[in-house]
Amino acid sequence: MTSQRSHAKLRPSPETASKPLPGTARELFDALPQLPGLRTEIIDGRLIVSPVGTPEHGWLAMLLAYEMHQLIMDRDWRAYTGNVSVCIDGPRDPVEPDFVLAPADCPRWGARELLSSGLLMVAEIVSPGSVVDDRDRKPDLYASGLVPVMLLIDPVATPPTVTVFSDPKAGEYQTLTRVAVGSSLHIPEPVGFTLETSAFEKILGNPQASPIPPQDPGNP
Repeated sequence: MTSQRSHAKLRPSPETASKPLPGTARELFDALPQLPGLRTEIIDGRLIVSPVGTPEHGWLAMLLAYEMHQLIMDRDWRAYTGNVSVCIDGPRDPVEPDFVLAPADCPRWGARELLSSGLLMVAEIVSPGSVVDDRDRKPDLYASGLVPVMLLIDPVATPPTVTVFSDPKAGEYQTLTRVAVGSSLHIPEPVGFTLETSAFEKILGNPQASPIPPQDPGNP
């Protein structure tokens, strides 16, 4: 069956014809309209537009929020599951973590983007199509933006793992601890919380593996 949708007319309007074209990835990002159902980020100077995750992907983010719910309420923090953008201090690159933990008065870049240096923690959930960005590029990106803690939930690994990165210095996290799903994982200050990753077993399965020893962030 032939699609009846007409092709978009990619022509400048009278209002935009006289405006200069975007010269940077950030300028192109700012010029984009809202793209429902898509995630738009800048990683290493690349503007990346990707579909939102699967329902299981979103459920993992919600389970993390549920596990931390009491701590969040007790400390009057704010938690967001994939519905807020973060502006990386310095290059001003926008990213959309799967989970963001921030104080109520976290500074912003514009109306929608939380500044990375004001956050408490971000979390990413690895997808088959985002393995390199999530595992290799985003830890350095968040460290350069002085996010104190990054959590990486990795369903793609065998066995599935959860990793906490902390102590950002000179664009890298100095401390890394990784466990197999099913083990306890301490998230250091400013969060100060022990996460029971067994909460993820119904989605990821129980690998029945021993905790993986702490590793050098440069050699995960």
